Amino acid sequence: MSGLRVKRVEGLRVLSTREAPADARLVDDFTPSLIDVGAHHLCPGCGEPIAMRSVLEIIEELGVINRAIGIFGIGCYTGFSNNLDCEVLQALHGRAPSLATGVKRAKPDTVVFTIQGDGDMVNEGLQEVIHTAARGERVTCIMLNNGVFGETGGHITATTVLGQRTKNTLEGRDGREHGYPIRLSNMLADLEGVAFVGRCAVNSAGNVARTRKMIQRAFEAQLNDEGFSFVEILTMCPTGWFIETQEAPEYLTDKLAATHTLGVVKDIAAR
Repeated sequence: MSGLRVKRVEGLRVLSTREAPADARLVDDFTPSLIDVGAHHLCPGCGEPIAMRSVLEIIEELGVINRAIGIFGIGCYTGFSNNLDCEVLQALHGRAPSLATGVKRAKPDTVVFTIQGDGDMVNEGLQEVIHTAARGERVTCIMLNNGVFGETGGHITATTVLGQRTKNTLEGRDGREHGYPIRLSNMLADLEGVAFVGRCAVNSAGNVARTRKMIQRAFEAQLNDEGFSFVEILTMCPTGWFIETQEAPEYLTDKLAATHTLGVVKDIAAR
């Protein structure tokens, strides 16, 4: 009877001739070398681990591991700050771009990047990133945008799109009552000190590939001393969106990406 699948039909124990699937086994450890432990505490279906993996893989591919310093904001993603094999500094809520400015000016040869969520960057520290961009600081800021304050309960942020449900917009965000979403990439692209701005997503294999290209270009802008660079990554948050995990990729496309449109917003190298 070894290898046979056992099933029940109307309370009877019946033997099936179909072979039972083999036990799952670890084929290989695909954890990126700059992430110490692949396991994380984030919710199933969260897009932030995919975004973090992409950033770390590009840093390694560019060969700048020993020069890289990451500045983390406050959010669900902050848990990764103790799990990376590169230098990391922790900023106060919203202040990562200012801390990144200080690091880059004190140590110009470093490759400095920030990791922030939309709540951290656009609600708590909007002036920080705007002034950093306007000064043309040679740093790379990365925003993980899911339209909710995930870590503190899933309530509305400044990027939440119209109609999006959050803990305090259960009927969907209404422009008249709650205001309208800020499209940060578009705002920053208009500033003269900005070399590159891209908005991407991690809800499909194709989008992940495009995300990696934008991250690489953003770091290249810093390495080439072109100016400030910015990448906005739309990430899934099925818990904060009150939907099933498997529905999150399509929800991102239909809701978030309909307002925060994907693509390169500005690239001075393309002029």
